[in-house]
Amino acid sequence: MSKTAIVIGGTGVVGREVVEQLATAPHIDKVVSLARRSVENTSPRVINHQIDFDNLAAHAQLFQGVFFFSCLGTTLKQAGSIEAQRRVDLDYQYQCAELAAAQGCAHYLLVSSSGANRHSPLAYSKMKGELEHRVKQLPFESVTIMQPSLLLGERSEKRTGEELAAAIMPALCKLPGLRKMRPIRGDEVARKMVAVSADPRGGVTTYSLDEIFC
Repeated sequence: MSKTAIVIGGTGVVGREVVEQLATAPHIDKVVSLARRSVENTSPRVINHQIDFDNLAAHAQLFQGVFFFSCLGTTLKQAGSIEAQRRVDLDYQYQCAELAAAQGCAHYLLVSSSGANRHSPLAYSKMKGELEHRVKQLPFESVTIMQPSLLLGERSEKRTGEELAAAIMPALCKLPGLRKMRPIRGDEVARKMVAVSADPRGGVTTYSLDEIFC
């Protein structure tokens, strides 16, 4: 049986690494990367599609696969408003998950956040928690949720705040009680996701920060 992995957010810190690692993974035959802009990839196992996330139903046929990696995300600064950020981090991702489930995808893997909580007063944590709650209700055989902290890695745009945090957080997180907040590289999260996809547990599995480090 041909095993296809679908990836959204393949241009981000984690998604880019996921695509690269899946392209050489022995349990994957084909990688379908769905993105808002054109993406170049040299591997013959990777097929890139530029899609309109405001008209996802038109691309439903592209969500046929065994694995679905949801790595999409944006920042408040990029989006311009909380409502626009929710559209990307919650609405788009959930609509994609629905399409993948409807196409019979077996294993859904999500990059969430360490603070995800649908009851949180913080907008970002709340939208991440809402997404986690919703996708758990979909008929996937396996749901894997990664909850990393600050993600380190190359980005297409400059994020001054994140760069500053990346510089000081490693030292700060050596203090008692702050270890769970330490940063993690995008390739480390991707490595864990790809490894888990090769040997899914079934049901819902959530990996907190310490469980993501390989």
